[in-house]
Amino acid sequence: MIFTNKLFSKLACILALSVLGSTISNSAQAQEVLTIQQAIERMLQNNLNIKQGVLNVATADVNLSQSRAALFPTLNGTLSDNISFGRSQDQNTFQIINQKLSTTNGSLFTSVDIFNGFSKVNVIRQNKILLEAGASNLDKIKNDLVLQVVTSYFQVVFNEDLLKASQEQLVVAKQTLTRENALLDAGNKTLADISQAKAQVATAELNVTNAQNQLTISYLTLSQLMEMRADSQNYKVVAPTIQDIVYAQKSYNVNEVYNSSLAIFPDIKLAQLNRQAAEKQIDIAKGARYPRLSLNGGLGSSYSYIFDYPDPQRSFSDQVSQRFNQYIGASLSIPIFNGYNVRSNVKRARISYEGYVIQEQLTKNTLNKIIAQAIADLRAADARYSSTLNTFNAQKDAFNVIEQRYNVGLVNSLDYNTARTNRNKAETDFIQAKYDLLFRSKVIDYYLGKQIAF
Repeated sequence: MIFTNKLFSKLACILALSVLGSTISNSAQAQEVLTIQQAIERMLQNNLNIKQGVLNVATADVNLSQSRAALFPTLNGTLSDNISFGRSQDQNTFQIINQKLSTTNGSLFTSVDIFNGFSKVNVIRQNKILLEAGASNLDKIKNDLVLQVVTSYFQVVFNEDLLKASQEQLVVAKQTLTRENALLDAGNKTLADISQAKAQVATAELNVTNAQNQLTISYLTLSQLMEMRADSQNYKVVAPTIQDIVYAQKSYNVNEVYNSSLAIFPDIKLAQLNRQAAEKQIDIAKGARYPRLSLNGGLGSSYSYIFDYPDPQRSFSDQVSQRFNQYIGASLSIPIFNGYNVRSNVKRARISYEGYVIQEQLTKNTLNKIIAQAIADLRAADARYSSTLNTFNAQKDAFNVIEQRYNVGLVNSLDYNTARTNRNKAETDFIQAKYDLLFRSKVIDYYLGKQIAF
C-alpha cells in the first residue's frame, strides 16, 4: 500500500511537470518576435486615428462628386390635391361656381445654370484640392504615429537592456554577499562589511524592480499605439545590431536633408494644399459679383371633380389632355446691392488666404528648425556614445582589477563597492547613449522618408 502511494505520487509529479513543461513551451512558442517594421505596419492597420482619417478622405471624395453633379440640370416634380368649399372656379368652364370641388395638379420642371460667375467650377477645383489635402492629412497622421511607434519601440529595447544589466548587477551583488558571509565566518570580515553588502543587494533589487516597471510601461505604450489589448503582451521586440550603430554614426548636411524632406514631408504638402484651397475660396466669393443666368422649363396638367354633379363631368384623360401646359424661359439675376455682403465675403476669403500663406511658411521654418536640431542632436549623441563607451570600458577594467585585489584581501569593501557602483553607472550611461544615438539616427531617416528598419 505504501509502495502504491509512493508510485502514485511519483506519477503525479511526473504528470504535473510534463503539463508545466508543455505550458511553458506553448507560451514560449506563442510569444511573437516583433520587429520595428512589423510594429509600424500593425499600427498602420489598427490605429483608430488612421481609420478616422480614411473616413474624412471618403467624405472629401463625396463632396467633390457632389460639386460636379451640381453642374447638371435639376429635375423635380410636384403633385397636389385640394378640396375647396363655396365659391371657386370651374376648371372646365372657368366660371365661378358655389360647389364642393376637388382639384388635382401635377407638374414637372427643370432648371440649369448657364452662368454664375464660375462659382460652381471653382467649387469643383477647390474640392479637388481639399481631397488631396485630406489624403495629405491622412499621410501626416500616419507619419506622426510612425514617429511615436519608433520612439516607443526604442524605449522598449532600451528598457530591455537596462533590465538585463540590472539583473546581472543583482547577481554580482548577491555573489558578493555570499562571499562576505563566508569571510565573516572565517573571521576575515566584520558585520559592517556584511551590512554594506546587504545594502548593495537591496539597491540592486530596487534597480531591477524599477527597470521591470519601466519595461512594462513601455510595452503598454507600444501596445496602445498598435491598438492591442493591454493584457495581451505576447510579443518581444528585436534589438538593433552593431551594424545599426555604425550606420547611425553617419554625418548629414542640414540643407540637403531639409531640401529632400521639403518635397516629401506630408506637413509641407498639407500646408501648400490648404493655401491653394483658400486661394480658390477667393474666386468662389468673387463669383457672387456677377449676374446669374439660368434656363428653366416645365410641364403640367390638372384634374377636377365636382362632388354635387358627378355625371356631367369630363373624364380624367380628357381633362388632363385639355389642361396640359408647358413652358420654357430664362432668368437673369443681377446683384446690385446686398449690404456689402459680397465684398465682405471676398475680404474674409483674402484674409484667410493670407493666414494660410503664413502657416505654410511657418511649417517650412519649423521643419528647417527641427531638422537642424535633429542633426545637432545626432552629432551630440554620437559624441556622447563614444565618450560613454570609453568610460564604460575604463570603469569595467578598473573594476576587474579591484575585484581581483579584493578577492585576495588587498582592497577593502568600501573601495570595492565604490568601483562596482561606478562600473554599473557607466554601463547604464552607455546603454542610454547607445539607444539615444540609434533613435536620433532614425529620426533623420524619418525626415528623409526612408523606411525605419533594423
